[in-house]
Amino acid sequence: MRRWDTKGNHVIGKQYFVRQAAILFGIAKATSDPKMSAALMDKAADVKSKVDELGVARDLSPKAPDIEPSTT
Repeated sequence: MRRWDTKGNHVIGKQYFVRQAAILFGIAKATSDPKMSAALMDKAADVKSKVDELGVARDLSPKAPDIEPSTT
């Protein structure tokens, strides 16, 4: 598989967005430029809204196959 192949079924999960928001909040706190800090906080809030949209984490584990009872 190529590195930038977009035909797969990879899904960005909730943990990714949580981690990104935490990084943005941390950088916003560390910077001394108030405009940059405000911009980073806005971006972190946008990312956090993605987390809220995802809601409860979905179970991505494989499902058991449907099995029909034998008729014999």
